[in-house]
Amino acid sequence: MSPGHAASAGIPQAASADVLQTTAADIPQAAWTVIGGSGTRGCSFPEDAGAGARVIEKDLVFGTPYGASPSFKLFESAGGERCLTAQLHGWRPGVSRSAASQQLFWVLAQAGVKHIFSEAGVGSLNPLLDPRDIVIPDDFVDLTTHRDPNPVAGGHLLIMRDPVCPVLGQALFKAAKQHGRGRVFKRGTCVVTEGPRFESRAEIKMMQPHGDIIGQSMCPEVWLTRDIGACYAPLYIVVNYAEGVVHDWEHPLLKEIFEQDAVNQSRILLAALDAVNEEQPCSCAGMRKPSLF
Repeated sequence: MSPGHAASAGIPQAASADVLQTTAADIPQAAWTVIGGSGTRGCSFPEDAGAGARVIEKDLVFGTPYGASPSFKLFESAGGERCLTAQLHGWRPGVSRSAASQQLFWVLAQAGVKHIFSEAGVGSLNPLLDPRDIVIPDDFVDLTTHRDPNPVAGGHLLIMRDPVCPVLGQALFKAAKQHGRGRVFKRGTCVVTEGPRFESRAEIKMMQPHGDIIGQSMCPEVWLTRDIGACYAPLYIVVNYAEGVVHDWEHPLLKEIFEQDAVNQSRILLAALDAVNEEQPCSCAGMRKPSLF
């Protein structure tokens, strides 16, 4: 557990009574975060990647104004970058996806995180995309209905015209070309749905004109990243055709990709993390403006 003590002072009534009270001083500083999803869930990230990452601490849970955080690991990459990582695939009992996102990003803001990679398995809306293809999308359509949490930083107008950092996205693209098992695409639009269910054929037909892939992870993390003043890029592996696209998706193939490609996905993330030139300019910081309200 992270430093702290059982207390209710400073924690809203909605939070559990046994949540740890955490101050910024309790949270380790790190410039990087990897938000884990279904793409790496089949392995232990980063240990199983065999890429020289060293875990410093694990099972770190912090008290936040939104309840107890997900469990974090703090590790150092082979290139010496400090990174916090947490697995957000699936839901903890009694914790909504929006609350989990607020807990996560409150911790990241206190940790001083400036670069965020996210990963997940997605479905193919575009019939030219096949399972094991990798997509680093450059835009999104948010169709979620219960994930509109208040910003954790607040007081900003968040411009979403270029939601994905081109510097981080290019690093993921190059690493995926080296370590991926399928084709790699460095642009596309992700349609984000509420989940946890899959979509109907009629829903997919409605969404196809608006996107290339469909998933449940990119929102709200893409805009909460901008809210805390960080750069963001997602790494998505196609694990199935969406309903009515090409042919019915196959559960055994979905399971196989989750189990067999998790280590490759981990290697892509770690290779990209160490390849990013943090001095290379991007426009992300200019997409967060002071609020006029």
